[in-house]
Amino acid sequence: MSNVFTVTKVNEYIKNVFVRDGILSRISIEGEISECKYHSSGHIYFTMKDKTSQLSCIMFAGNRASLDFKLEPGLSVVASGQIDVYTKSGSYSFIVRSIKKSGAGALFEEFEKLKRKLYEEGLFDKEHKKPIPKYVKRIGIITAKTGDAINDITKIAHERNPYVQLVLIPAKVQGEGSAESVIRAMNRADKMGFDVLIVGRGGGSYEDLGGTFNDEALARAVYQMNTPVISAVGHEPDVTLIDYVSDLRASTPSNASELAVYRYNDLMAELVDCHSELLSLMMSKIEKERNKLAFYTKQLEYRNPRNALEQKRVELDKIYDRISELVRRSLEATKDELCENGKRIERAFKYTREHTIHRLELYREMLRRLSPLEKISGGYAFVSHDDRGIRSVDEVNEGAMIDVTVIDGTLSCEVKKKWKK
Repeated sequence: MSNVFTVTKVNEYIKNVFVRDGILSRISIEGEISECKYHSSGHIYFTMKDKTSQLSCIMFAGNRASLDFKLEPGLSVVASGQIDVYTKSGSYSFIVRSIKKSGAGALFEEFEKLKRKLYEEGLFDKEHKKPIPKYVKRIGIITAKTGDAINDITKIAHERNPYVQLVLIPAKVQGEGSAESVIRAMNRADKMGFDVLIVGRGGGSYEDLGGTFNDEALARAVYQMNTPVISAVGHEPDVTLIDYVSDLRASTPSNASELAVYRYNDLMAELVDCHSELLSLMMSKIEKERNKLAFYTKQLEYRNPRNALEQKRVELDKIYDRISELVRRSLEATKDELCENGKRIERAFKYTREHTIHRLELYREMLRRLSPLEKISGGYAFVSHDDRGIRSVDEVNEGAMIDVTVIDGTLSCEVKKKWKK
């Protein structure tokens, strides 16, 4: 019975096999987390699975410092570590030292980080969005030469408006170097005088779409464009960085064509309606103004100054006739009275004239007696200073020059001394 081993020995042997195995001691495993428990000890116990199998995993507290996201069921990850055997139970587990997101999960994490960065820089601000012209003539299309995108855009555009000019600026929209190819096409198109640009591609996997249109340099190039940009990447659920930076997001390339191209027939119908409405308004306005003109014409005729003058002339003739009659009657009634009054006035005038002459003689004699010249001729003089008559010694000072007027002239004298009576 030398080949009989204890359970412990078997489990220890198996553990040593795992430890010595170069692959199992340093292995990376990709899978989806199905169960996860954060223990109070700091350890994380979880299960990784794929379509047919599952694996128990442990991440010890000492390794959690490298984990920058939370483990949750459904998350696709790539875990690195070693396979170990727990000898007491005879079970093996995956001892995880580091974990990173895999596939779409990792891309989405990078997408969110870059999206947050560009948002904080203001690249998504509405103030930067340029309006899409309502009536476009030339549209630049940046996408692959072949594929559903260019066909859908062209078909919808020609259905809506056969006169709009579509110009394809081909670019690589998937794989290595695709973002740089789109940027070059955009820079070229921005100098060609388009009314709007459509940038995008048809549907695809998240990795295919994000690999090109989640590129930071491409997002910044869209932000710097002078021409309005409509992003049209994938289908309705697909959202990329340029959808946030562009001036308008379309759910699909077909929708981008609908947003950019106006319906020609609708415009023509609208123009016809506008023409009819304008014509109706013009005729209504003309009729209204014609009625107003007729009304004002009648008003002008009624208020014509010539009519008023004729009316006033008739009134003046009547007034003139009445005045003439009154004057005639007044003259006849007062003719005799005037003759008698004339005689009385003549007698009164003669008496008044003689009486007035007598009184004037009396006033002349009185004035002669009151005249200063009369006084002066009697030996008196008129004394003045600065053209003012002097009535008191207080009005002049000693040394002042005064004028003394006598009958035949004026003396200029200096006051040597003055005294008061």
